[in-house]
Amino acid sequence: MNDSPKNTPSTEENPTDAPAPEGRASLLLDRLSRLGLGEQAVRALTTVLVIAVLAVVLWGMRGFSTRLSEQAALDLQATAQAIAAPTVSAATGLTSEEAALAAVMPAFGGQVVSDSGVRRAANPETVIPSRPRVEVTIYVVQAGDSLFSIAEQYGLQPETLLWGNQETLQDNYNFLRVGQELNILPTDGVYYEYNAGESLRTIARFFGVAPEAIVEYPGNRLDPYETNLDSPGLQDGAWLIVPGGERELVDWGPPRISRDNPAVAAYYGPGACGAVYDGPIGNGTFVWPTTSRQISGYSYSDIHPGIDIGGSEGNAIYATDAGVVVYAGWSNTGYGNLVVIDHGNGWQSAYAHLFSYSVSCGQGVFQGGQIGGLGNSGNSTGAHLHFELLSELYGKVNPINFLIP
Repeated sequence: MNDSPKNTPSTEENPTDAPAPEGRASLLLDRLSRLGLGEQAVRALTTVLVIAVLAVVLWGMRGFSTRLSEQAALDLQATAQAIAAPTVSAATGLTSEEAALAAVMPAFGGQVVSDSGVRRAANPETVIPSRPRVEVTIYVVQAGDSLFSIAEQYGLQPETLLWGNQETLQDNYNFLRVGQELNILPTDGVYYEYNAGESLRTIARFFGVAPEAIVEYPGNRLDPYETNLDSPGLQDGAWLIVPGGERELVDWGPPRISRDNPAVAAYYGPGACGAVYDGPIGNGTFVWPTTSRQISGYSYSDIHPGIDIGGSEGNAIYATDAGVVVYAGWSNTGYGNLVVIDHGNGWQSAYAHLFSYSVSCGQGVFQGGQIGGLGNSGNSTGAHLHFELLSELYGKVNPINFLIP
């Protein structure tokens, strides 16, 4: 008979009860120790635990990153909505666009600088706009200058330099000298010295412009509302810029010299001839007057009624067509040694700046015959031949259009 109380738990171990986890681990370690594998088991278990912890951390970070991405998308959507429909906040005084941008921009932690001074443009290159010149300036002629190079430097026509310096240049580009002071007009036109009592209408008509062009030009300092065109009240000797004005140029080149009266060129220089007798007549065709065909210097224009042909000093100069010499010698107008041939058919040819000449007044020459040597005499900046063709019918023409190629 069992005397143990019925309701008292038994202290005897129940073989069917499962051991606690700690017990299982202990039993496992105990058995592994008996087998000599205890230390290896601890290491393996530690590794497994570390891997498990890392896996948990990575899973947590992935979830956190997803939540951040979702929040960033919401912030960008709110910013776009604010920019699309800007409003002004009464509390901050900012538009919704400015507030949205401020929300995504980092806070400024520096020192506030006063902007009461002059602000510099974002463009680092400052360009000062050019202003049109309205006053006459003075230019001192330098070595190597020419009327044409100076005009090009100031964006003017060469004629404007002549019309602005009539007393100095006398309408002759050959009178240009180093050290001369030239008036440089601000625009193409004429520089005119006013005479007391003149009418602006008369001056304008002479130069081919409207009188208003003179009155309204800023450089003349005339009041368009107060100036009387017939009695402008200008001082005698006052200078006026006539923008767009033109006048006839004086041709200082060789004049037409007939065989009947070659002495008409006496004023041109000591090379003028006396009586000239009949001689060869040209055939109306023109050969190149020197060995070179290079245009070196100026081509044909109103103020340069000829062409400049380059070459070396002493190169042969040929008669372009048959004829009679009506001028041979020095020219006082800048052309140096000059020869003029009358071809007897309404044409004349002129050869300037010669180093030497081998013909004389009244001498007959034939086409292609040598008459001198290429040079640099007179007002010249280098060895070349200044060559002109003059027609009784057309006046001075561009030789390029008539010389045989």
